[in-house]
Amino acid sequence: MKCLFFGLMSLIASASMAQNVLNALTPEQLREQRETKTMVTEAGDTVSTLAVPLEYGFIEDKDIIWSKIVWEVVDFNERLNQPYYRSSDGFINETASLYDALVDGVRSGKISQVYDDEYFTTKMTYEQIVSRTANKDTQQYYFDMIDAGEEPDDALIFNFEVHSSDIKMMKIKGMWYIDRRLGEMRYRLLGLCIMGPDAQALGTQFDDGTFVDLFWIWYPDAREVLNNYTVFNPSNSSSTVTFDDMLNARRFNSVLYKAQTIHGVSPIEDYIPKDAKGQLEESDYIRNSILQSEADMWNY
Repeated sequence: MKCLFFGLMSLIASASMAQNVLNALTPEQLREQRETKTMVTEAGDTVSTLAVPLEYGFIEDKDIIWSKIVWEVVDFNERLNQPYYRSSDGFINETASLYDALVDGVRSGKISQVYDDEYFTTKMTYEQIVSRTANKDTQQYYFDMIDAGEEPDDALIFNFEVHSSDIKMMKIKGMWYIDRRLGEMRYRLLGLCIMGPDAQALGTQFDDGTFVDLFWIWYPDAREVLNNYTVFNPSNSSSTVTFDDMLNARRFNSVLYKAQTIHGVSPIEDYIPKDAKGQLEESDYIRNSILQSEADMWNY
């Protein structure tokens, strides 16, 4: 048994050594291994490098003695949130943005729980996501040339696409709860939404720079994909921190914009309109009340 354990450890170590740029025989081999998530060991065997995320574990309803659903918005322009962008040197450190990782997962079929709304009722396909992130605008003169029997000019067709660099924000939906068995406050991420410009408005007079919800992801279904994408770390190019690690550890700065309150489940701006300062104060009040709930649990 001990020999088997050390044999497996040796195989994993050999595979890990084969992945990095120092052991790559050719640049093409390194890129292929990154794309296929495989490694070639010293013995010539090809092994998978796909990592399985740590399971959450089953929680019974009776063990949740308090809970609150909250919605938050994360601005990628903030310094703490910038790792969710793609930042790469193109070879040694090749990382994807959170948006690219999710879209690749949907395209490959590894992420299937994609929805149009925050309550996860209307499912979306990859084709529907593409239609929301791309727009083709054909000028009327193009059709006039066809009607006149002339060769149409492709320069009259304008293609507008939402790229990874255009994604500046995301929404997250999660639940704070107190676990009776552990006697402590926990957080569980339920879903996230990618926000970007409206592709149908790009290049038109209706493009006012506002962001719209492009699609919602049921987060537990995306964990395996996100657990295989490392986050860019400017201090350590060999860092193995993944998007799943970052999100579950709440390593981001956010603003709470909706929660279960005495006003029901509605955005703060609905019951505190036209008052940005008041909305931020309400957001902080709700956040502090959540943290206070754990302390109140120990008061007798």
